[in-house]
Amino acid sequence: MRADVSIIKGWIEPQSQVLDLGCGDGSFLTLLKQEKNIFDCGLDLDPDNITKCLLAGINVIEQDLDKGLANFSDNSFDTVLLTQTLQAVQKPDVLVDEMLRIGKKCIITFPNFAYWRYRFYLIAKGRMPVSPYIPYEWYNTPNIHFCTIKDFDALCKEKNIKVLNRTVVDENYKNSILMNLNSNFFGINAIYQISK
Repeated sequence: MRADVSIIKGWIEPQSQVLDLGCGDGSFLTLLKQEKNIFDCGLDLDPDNITKCLLAGINVIEQDLDKGLANFSDNSFDTVLLTQTLQAVQKPDVLVDEMLRIGKKCIITFPNFAYWRYRFYLIAKGRMPVSPYIPYEWYNTPNIHFCTIKDFDALCKEKNIKVLNRTVVDENYKNSILMNLNSNFFGINAIYQISK
């Protein structure tokens, strides 16, 4: 289980309806069902993940996020989750709009590609960074839209999206004093709670 789970979990109300986009094996939804008594629904494309979700008792739909969320009505969920997936979809801005249409609140997490170690790696080695958090080579990465914290802040401002909560964390998922100095430079992951 990823370390950002405790932060996200704190933003989800008990007994709420939660949609997890790119839910993986359903382990996070399982945890939320156990600890928050949520009504769950997950979307994923991987057949192995779908099987794991079904075996765990998670409601799951096989669906490609790049094809939209038209099968969900407006305000049909209390919270819509998109964790570590924003950078891997074709049209992240459109997906954020759709999330805000179907969810009263949305939680989005993504790796900050302006993180100082990534910058240094690129300068020192002249190659795209590879790390435990971004373990792919440039040619096999699922990340197609590299995003920084400043980029996402600008998107929120452009679309008049309310940022209800924002936490930027380091490698240990801690919000250190350095985050207050320059979160775009020192933060490795961003965790946002947004609404219309």
